[in-house]
Amino acid sequence: MIKNIVFDMGQVLLRFEPAYFIERVGAAEEDKALLLREVYQSLEWARMDRGSMTEAEAAESMCRRLPARLHETVHALVDRWDRPILPIEGMEELIAELKEKGYGIYLLSNASYRQHEYWPRVPASRWFDGTLISADVGLVKPQPEIYRLLCETFSLDPDECVFIDDAINNAEGAYLCGMHPIVFHNDVAELRQKLRKEGVPV
Repeated sequence: MIKNIVFDMGQVLLRFEPAYFIERVGAAEEDKALLLREVYQSLEWARMDRGSMTEAEAAESMCRRLPARLHETVHALVDRWDRPILPIEGMEELIAELKEKGYGIYLLSNASYRQHEYWPRVPASRWFDGTLISADVGLVKPQPEIYRLLCETFSLDPDECVFIDDAINNAEGAYLCGMHPIVFHNDVAELRQKLRKEGVPV
């Protein structure tokens, strides 16, 4: 019997779209591919998620590979991509409904230390019973240890948990740890159908 719903954050609760963020800061057309590669597809970004590098350290490292004219843009893309938060339409309503039906609501996200600063601005955050962030624990999805740590931290039985993530590797990681994974395709109506198949009446 499902008692808990575990959510990813980026591209599940809120939009995380690097190409859009680069467009939003007004980057020149000829710089967009470079910024995408050297910021959002960089080793530094992965290290921020693991907690082995702060935002300031990551941005400084990125800037060493880029011309001075792009340094301010790099800092904006690292430090202010979340302004404003762009919620996934319909997700807060679904989470509120799940909470009202008595389900435990949890977050398991690959995110940097700064997640704690912007999390309260995510509209659905007020419904969550607990969060576990990769940077805080030095583990990232799909490492099995991070799913186990979530369950240990909040006394969850994996077989009683649905896990929702947009990344198939992360969903598989949850499956291998005994959870019931759902891959989210940016469609809350489809997600409701998949939850009903797991016995969750929404």
